[in-house]
Amino acid sequence: MQVIEQQQVHDSLNFDQLIPALALGFSGQFGMPKRQVFELDATSDSHDAFAVLPAWNEQVIGVKSFTYFPNNASDGYDSLYSKIMLFDRKHGVPLALVDGTSVTLWRTAAVSALASKYLSRENSETMVFFGTGNLASYMINAHLNVRNLKQVTIIGRTPDKVSKLISEMSEHHPHINFISSNDPEQAVRGADIISCATASREPLVKGEWLKAGAHLDLIGNHHSDRRECDTQAILNSAVFVDSATNVLNEAGELLIPISEGVFKAEDVQAQLSDLCAGKHQGRSNDQQITLFKAVGTALSDLIAAHLVYQQQ
Repeated sequence: MQVIEQQQVHDSLNFDQLIPALALGFSGQFGMPKRQVFELDATSDSHDAFAVLPAWNEQVIGVKSFTYFPNNASDGYDSLYSKIMLFDRKHGVPLALVDGTSVTLWRTAAVSALASKYLSRENSETMVFFGTGNLASYMINAHLNVRNLKQVTIIGRTPDKVSKLISEMSEHHPHINFISSNDPEQAVRGADIISCATASREPLVKGEWLKAGAHLDLIGNHHSDRRECDTQAILNSAVFVDSATNVLNEAGELLIPISEGVFKAEDVQAQLSDLCAGKHQGRSNDQQITLFKAVGTALSDLIAAHLVYQQQ
């Protein structure tokens, strides 16, 4: 059995291969029970958690386990640790233990971009990205892989991090205009694609800001009482998800409007697997506002980790 560490994952993956691999994997046969997230101490406000995400397809079986300790930084540790165990589908033989933290960065961004391929307008030119964390560069690079964007506006809480991200992205994509903004409303009103990868407790994007034809991508929140957009954004949009089972169990973006009685689970248009399998056309016209909410799937972990294993 191989042990595949973080750097091997980064050396093995690229969006040119990963995004098509995910499209193929989500269009085929697979098993994916609801992921299990366990809060380790319900009496504490630390929100320390342990999660298990199983999945399988015709090639491999996999399970990702991760720990999330949001206050770890104060003790000098990372907030998230993750491993993915792969088994051969034919005989159940253990194949590899793959670093899950690095896989998560790649697959999260690739899933977001894959959804955008189906849901954003093909002629999209402008993007607003909320966030400057570890995912930021992966997210922007993935979206640039599927759309010929001319300008990307980055919005973050820490000016130094925004400047650093702009400098990094400009170096790798000198033909694209990377700018910052302190006016989220103005930036969103002019954007073709808006993507959020933050830990915000309160909505960052309001529905009234979304122009006709915009695509809103939300991947930062995993809590039922938090959200990156307001209720109006949900009501103004055709809503798509990575996994209905997981999103409707965890994501405040949909759960809060449902609790308000203005949205129903049945109002979700389709899952990512429906888009990839051609069961739903995705965007129906250039005026439609589309919204994609993702909380992460075991299948995307499985496909990305298997791709890494095959590169060794």
